[in-house]
Amino acid sequence: MQGRLSAWLVKRGIIHRSLGFDYQGIETLQIKPEDWHSIAVILYVYGYNYLRSQCAYDVAPGGLLASVYHLTRIEYGVDQPEEVCIKVFASRRNPRIPSVFWVWKSVDFQERESYDMLGISYDNHPRLKRILMPESWIGWPLRKDYISPNFYEIQDAH
Repeated sequence: MQGRLSAWLVKRGIIHRSLGFDYQGIETLQIKPEDWHSIAVILYVYGYNYLRSQCAYDVAPGGLLASVYHLTRIEYGVDQPEEVCIKVFASRRNPRIPSVFWVWKSVDFQERESYDMLGISYDNHPRLKRILMPESWIGWPLRKDYISPNFYEIQDAH
């Protein structure tokens, strides 16, 4: 089922995939990593001027990683602003997605956290470095195939 934004993008020849609607009725779209930055600029110009949140997750052990953006179109005098959810999937081997920091500055710490926990590199992010874990930490703690450096010490203690 195609939503309002998806129809608007199709009319303009902008490549994406509709993933339907979430439980709140918010349209969800999939964008390819190589198209994400230019489409983010288009969405901003179209009126999605507020990035409510960005997060990331591991789709499945050994599978893809996903970066998720919740955007809102805030307009004066509108009680129910339009919202959209964008999902950008990246290969686990080389998870690279263009940063949208220069479009929505509020994504700064959120992309850093996704990098820190899942290892997704956000190209052209001005300060992409660990934010929660020490710089010396090895690995990506929220990946489903992650094994803690302390795992074997804990197993030996039992």
